[in-house]
Amino acid sequence: MSTEILSRPENPDEKRDPGGRVAGRLTRAWLPAAFATAVAVALPAAFGAPVADIARFGLYVALGLALPGTLLIRAVYRGRRTLAEEVALGLALGYAVEVLTYIAARAAGAPRLVLVWPAATYVAFLAVPRLRRHWRSPARVRSPAWVPWTLALAFAGLLTWSGVPYFRNNGLTWPALGAAGYDVPFHLALAGELKHHMPPQMPTVAGEPLLYHWFAYAHIAAASWITGVEPVVLVFRLAMLPMLAAFLVLIAMTARRVTGSWRGTAPVLAGTVFVGTPNLYLSSNLVFGWNGLQYTAWRSPTQTFGALLFAPVVIVLLDLLVPAVAARGSGRRLPSRRGLWTLLAVFLVAVMGAKAVYLPLLLVGVAAVVVVKAATGRRPLWPGAAVLAMTLACLAYAQLVLFGQARQGMILAPLSAMRERWELLAGVRPGVPAAAVAGMTVLLVLCMAAAWCGTAGLLSDRRLPARPAVVLMLGMAVAGHAVTLLCQHVAFSQFLFLDGAYPYLVIVTVYGALLLWRRAHLPALAAAGAVAAAVLLTCAVAVACGVTVPLDPARPFAVLYLPYVIVVILVLLAGAVLWVTLGRPRAAAVLTAALTGIGLLACGSSLLLWLPGKAVAKGIGDVGRTPAGESQAVPRGALTAARWLRDHSDPGDVVATGTHCRWGRENPCDAGQFFAAGLSERRVLVEGWLYTYRANDAWRPGMVYERIPYWDPERLRLNDSAINAPTTASIALLRDRYHVRWLLVDERRLAPGSRLGDFATLGFRSGDYAVYRIPDRS
Repeated sequence: MSTEILSRPENPDEKRDPGGRVAGRLTRAWLPAAFATAVAVALPAAFGAPVADIARFGLYVALGLALPGTLLIRAVYRGRRTLAEEVALGLALGYAVEVLTYIAARAAGAPRLVLVWPAATYVAFLAVPRLRRHWRSPARVRSPAWVPWTLALAFAGLLTWSGVPYFRNNGLTWPALGAAGYDVPFHLALAGELKHHMPPQMPTVAGEPLLYHWFAYAHIAAASWITGVEPVVLVFRLAMLPMLAAFLVLIAMTARRVTGSWRGTAPVLAGTVFVGTPNLYLSSNLVFGWNGLQYTAWRSPTQTFGALLFAPVVIVLLDLLVPAVAARGSGRRLPSRRGLWTLLAVFLVAVMGAKAVYLPLLLVGVAAVVVVKAATGRRPLWPGAAVLAMTLACLAYAQLVLFGQARQGMILAPLSAMRERWELLAGVRPGVPAAAVAGMTVLLVLCMAAAWCGTAGLLSDRRLPARPAVVLMLGMAVAGHAVTLLCQHVAFSQFLFLDGAYPYLVIVTVYGALLLWRRAHLPALAAAGAVAAAVLLTCAVAVACGVTVPLDPARPFAVLYLPYVIVVILVLLAGAVLWVTLGRPRAAAVLTAALTGIGLLACGSSLLLWLPGKAVAKGIGDVGRTPAGESQAVPRGALTAARWLRDHSDPGDVVATGTHCRWGRENPCDAGQFFAAGLSERRVLVEGWLYTYRANDAWRPGMVYERIPYWDPERLRLNDSAINAPTTASIALLRDRYHVRWLLVDERRLAPGSRLGDFATLGFRSGDYAVYRIPDRS
């Protein structure tokens, strides 16, 4: 096997299909796409998304992003790909160019000028003779018939698995919308901010800079301007759909490029969706059982957007980091090097503002490639050095300008997160012994190692571990795990580095496992059986131990380790039996399949463990649904009042509100309230102050982040007194010092005898909420 990814012969599975003119081949490709599209339309529609909105958004994605992006990909990145791969690359490029164009258009005060780039692309590809040929489909790679269906089923499964619970708990109507997940109103507020302002500020604390990765919200804002679809529909239902579809296609494409075969498609996609730390407790929890794509897909638009934009970076690097001489020997038509560098630059800039976790991962991965190449005497080194320089430049700009040198709640605190995890697993008990921290660290590392088991197969050929693709992905995986163990974040967001790196670890671990299975002549059915047996065995052990978390005070701490210790013992015993009965090669292949399956399917096995108990306790229809009591604290009329305010005010108007704590969490105050800014699309003087750089920088381990005090008590006092005990002077001060024009008031919380209407003009009232206008200076 060659040591370079592009120097091996053409894969026999990759058959030429010039133009795709055979009807049967088209049918084979388009039926899975039609199925995936039907699911992507049916699920949001079933949960309240207007069909007209779905149609307008889909048309914009197709004609405003995917098609012009695909034309550009054909022009600058030639090569043989499936149509799905080409469209996914084009869509990712479309997102990148759209966001960069929208920033300029919004800054110029004409957000709809974002359409200039697709229009200019169409004109150029119609008017320039040498570009016209790109309207026709080039010679393609033809995949086996099962591959499109695997992709379609993976997408449909991911939407069902992650989308249905999210849609059920995040309604589009009031009061269900008001009881949405913790971060959802924050995403909505940022989308509204990017819709009306450039450069953006923190919409919930007027005047504070937005030191955050906000490019995903720029896309949502652009889509809202062009389609007329409400940001709430985009954030809650539609925006993530095409991103997830394209991401799965690009991960499968990367896997094919690395492994040289289609055979890894299904296990790589399954691992990408279900990978996690095995949770052997009979509780659904994110304290120890880390979950990947299926958890972050909707809850973190920035992570999903960043993942999609980062995938082409890796694909382009697979070409750039391979010596051109070796690649020419494969008979493959090489992409234009200039085109590759151009694409890399565009995607790096887009990733820079899409999600902060990816550039550090890339920096470590590319540095590892350069070091390994230098150590093994391989040349040239300059492509890797150039990529390092580009990555460092983007990272420096992001940290110094976009993020304003703020640490964003991330601190270097080796293993300190293990202390908090122990407290959450063991329940609130005084003191955390050092042995508990050490034990929790060992346990977490052991669980993380399950996803690495397949990489042992790379050692079957001493040249494989030095391949640039393998080194790049392993370097990123090591970096993701190191950040998780060495750093701590206010909301456990250090685990997002694992989210970013794990798809690429999944690729190399599946690659290594496939190599072991082939060398041992292990049938695919036997490997699948080993995976199924291992998953069922871990579930059986968990059920037998019956450990739930937080731990019952009557149970000793040691039971937290019990199911994991039993699984380790059983694995060792099984390994010994397999060694004796099957011999070393087959025993290694079977055991690797089993352990890899435990890690790559951890989220699926967790579902098998906690779903029966939830179904018995809540009824199968209410599994995954937020308790109805969550919406009882949501006030009547807030959505209607905020929408009236949006329609009757200017985007530059500042609003004051007396609601700073999440509804139902006022005592003690949880300062994560963002609905006023999110629903009105206006900047609020002081609403909730969580996620600001000041609150993040003020946090230290041991503090309750949700109760971080506001840093300007005088502003907060003036804001609240002007609403609860208004005077002519206090209202005038809000207007003249802070430029407040409107008051959005929850009248349930007004002080008895408040005469707000004597000092401000009532504009609108709905249910519990009212909107007042502060009179102009006389």
